Amino acid sequence: MTLPDPRAFILANTRLQVVPHAPEISLWLADEITPIWKMTEEELGELGLPPPFWAFAWAGGQALSRWLLDNPQEVAGKRVLDFASGSGLVGIAAMKAGAAHVLCADIDPFCGAAAAVNAAANGVTLDFTDANLLDAPPPPVDVICAGDVCYEKPMTERVLAWLAAARANGARVLIGDPHRTYFPREGLNFLAEYQVETTRELEDFAVKRSSVWAMP
Repeated sequence: MTLPDPRAFILANTRLQVVPHAPEISLWLADEITPIWKMTEEELGELGLPPPFWAFAWAGGQALSRWLLDNPQEVAGKRVLDFASGSGLVGIAAMKAGAAHVLCADIDPFCGAAAAVNAAANGVTLDFTDANLLDAPPPPVDVICAGDVCYEKPMTERVLAWLAAARANGARVLIGDPHRTYFPREGLNFLAEYQVETTRELEDFAVKRSSVWAMP
């Protein structure tokens, strides 16, 4: 899919805002979901699209970003994959924590531009791929970060199996999640819990309990 100018669209329809639970980072974000969702469909000439995940700082990503900023040893000097990166928030946090290289991956056609403008706003550099990484073996990186990926049952099962394969290959796997319905309750190592400020536009609570976990 070819976009007319995704960067211009993002800059025209969002504003630079401080991330509530990671105030070291600012992102180009939307204030409301319905208008940006409708405008995204109009821009692409397609109805029934998924929500514009790139336009918001989701609770799981905020929690994972906070963990990386407070525990830079997780990623310092390492190759990091920000899986289902959306805005690039977690990738930016990893770079700020000293990662040697970060690859953001997302299949949303706006995410490459979102990662680029947000990286520039924070003085870091991110690489990006729009390939569906689930269609191939996990790439050879040191750390894989996955924020808020358990919102649909089939996707959750597929992603967790892929992440487990990455862990078996030696990657450190970190997951941030606000206790979504399909998030597994067992088989992960608990690292931290945060009360993350979010918005009723996106969530059922204005402050969302969100945790960070590692695959054992």
